[in-house]
Amino acid sequence: MLLRIRALAAGLWAGMLLSIGGLAAPTLFAMLDRAAAGRVAGRYFWLEARASIVLAVLLIVIERWLVRRHDEADLAAPARQFTVELMLVLGALLCTIVGFEIIQPLMEQARAGQGGWSFASLHAVSSGFFAAKIVLVAILAWRCCGRR
Repeated sequence: MLLRIRALAAGLWAGMLLSIGGLAAPTLFAMLDRAAAGRVAGRYFWLEARASIVLAVLLIVIERWLVRRHDEADLAAPARQFTVELMLVLGALLCTIVGFEIIQPLMEQARAGQGGWSFASLHAVSSGFFAAKIVLVAILAWRCCGRR
């Protein structure tokens, strides 16, 4: 049951990231003026960051539970601390924290004309972290769906 919940959570997370980054944000900028599109996209990405943190915590708890259950079942095997799936979740969580909680406030400062970096360069860095998160979560979903 936990394997299915893990696969479902990873798949939903990957779908959410692809939908917001690949569909919603580009559509907003194609249909609205830049200021309005930026405000709506900012709200989408705020919601996505919160959902990503919740899903990451859920997946970390599930992964630790699965590792503990596996270690108890196979007493001869050495105890595992980190799995590939756990590392993928932690990497995606790191991308969320750096991309939204650190870079996003710097983008707001740059938009107001403060700070040392331009808005465009910070946006590029933020987009890179978002793209890395999509790759990590897609690999996680792929790995979770292939196991029984």
